[in-house]
Parts: sequence; C-alpha cells; structure tokens
Amino acid sequence: MKKLIALGCSILILTACGNEIEKKANEKLITARNAYEHGNYEEAKKQIDSIKILYPKALKTRKAGQELILDVELKRQQQKLDSLSEMLQTCEEAFNIVKDKYILEKDTAYQEIGNYLWPTQTIEKNLHRSYLRFQVSEQGVLSMTSIYCGSNNIHHISVKATAADGTYMETPASRDSYETTDMGEKIEKADYKQEEIKNFVEFIALHKDQNIRIEYIGERKYTTTMSPSDRQAAISIYELAQILSDMAAIKKAQEAANLKIGFVNEKKQRKALEKQEEE
Repeated sequence: MKKLIALGCSILILTACGNEIEKKANEKLITARNAYEHGNYEEAKKQIDSIKILYPKALKTRKAGQELILDVELKRQQQKLDSLSEMLQTCEEAFNIVKDKYILEKDTAYQEIGNYLWPTQTIEKNLHRSYLRFQVSEQGVLSMTSIYCGSNNIHHISVKATAADGTYMETPASRDSYETTDMGEKIEKADYKQEEIKNFVEFIALHKDQNIRIEYIGERKYTTTMSPSDRQAAISIYELAQILSDMAAIKKAQEAANLKIGFVNEKKQRKALEKQEEE
C-alpha cells in the first residue's frame, strides 16, 4: 500500500513538473507570437530557439514552436527580399547614370559575359603602346592586363607602381602571361585577376593626382610613366566594379532567399499533410 501511495505521489509530482515546464515554455511561445505579430521576426526566432534550449521536454510547446518558426522564417526571408530589392534598385540607378561613359566589349557569338573598358583604353586606340589596361566584367569582376610593346622581349610577369612620394605597390606574379611577335615588334601581355590587383588599383586611386612610375618586372626591367588618362581609367573602372559587384552580390542573395522560401513552403505543405493524416 505504501508503495502504491509513493508511486502515486511520484506520478503527481512528475505531472506537476511537466505542467510547470509546459507552462514556462508556453510563456516563451506567447512572447514569440507577439513578436511575430509585431513584425519583430528576429526576436520571435530567438524566443522559439530558447524553448528548445531551456525546455527540451516541453514537447507539445516545442511542436507548436516548430510550426510558428516556419511562418517566422517566411516573413524574415520576404523582409530580406524587400530590403534587397531596394538595394538593387539603388545600385541599378547608380549604374544607369554612369554606364554610357564606358565601352562594353562583347561578342555575343562566343561571349556570355562582356567587359567594360574606359573609352581611352580600347584596343584600337592603344596599338604599339606599353600600358596597363583595366576592365570589369558585367558581373563586377575586376581585372588588369599589363601590355608591353618593344623591340626586345623583357619576359615580364609582374608590375610595380611607384608614386611621386616614394610609396609603391607591386602585383603578385601573373599566372596567365603570353608573348608574341608582330612585324618584328615584341608584344607581351600578363593578366591579373581581381584578388591580385585590388590593392594595386586602390593604390593608383589614392595617388591619382601624382605622377606614377610603372616598372615591368621580368628578366629585364622596363619603366614608363602612367598617363593621366590611364590613371583615370583605373579609377573609373574600379568605381564601376564596385557598383557591378554589389549588384551581383545582391542578386545572389535574392536567389538564396527565394530558395529558402521554397524550402520553407515545401516543409509547411508536408506538415499540413501530416496533420491531415493524423486527423
């Protein structure tokens, strides 16, 4: 008899504890619902996450929280999409203001993505000249080519820019260079990717009002002075690259948000079907 009484008391205690846990967990859920209804989706998510951490045995409330979190996530992603749309519109407006200043080189026969150049740096205007050519793809990827033309090869693989104040910046060695000869003229080109020249172009922009000496580094050294128009090209292409890369990043974020929304909607549909089957 005493054992039965003790067992009964234990059951009552456990039931009371369970009810208390569910009660406290439900308070968190109510707070989460209020935050959700007031558009504070981050707070709603925080409260729902805390139920799982603080009250792992509150299964009923946790299940309700899992249903609510789907609605919260949909709102969060839609809110993100709205913000991204505004940001993209701002970038597109900035791009439309300046795009006619640039030349888009793109052969649709074999190119899916074209490249923007500053007008003074188109190939036909710079034959037989040693200079740094800057360009940015339609997706915002910046690149640079160091071009050498002369009577003898120098076999260069990098370049160094030195400002009038003595400060300088050097590119890493190019991983994509080639040489040719045209009517006795030696022509060398070395390409540099965005991650290799970001600091280099920023250095030129910082010293845009100074004479900048360019030194080609290879088996032989060749030195020239960067023309004002080439300095302007570097700065203008870099500014366009920032706009286009921001646009590309925003579009990528939009795709991720839409994928998330699709995933959440599929999960909501599965849960709805499971609920119908249970009933």
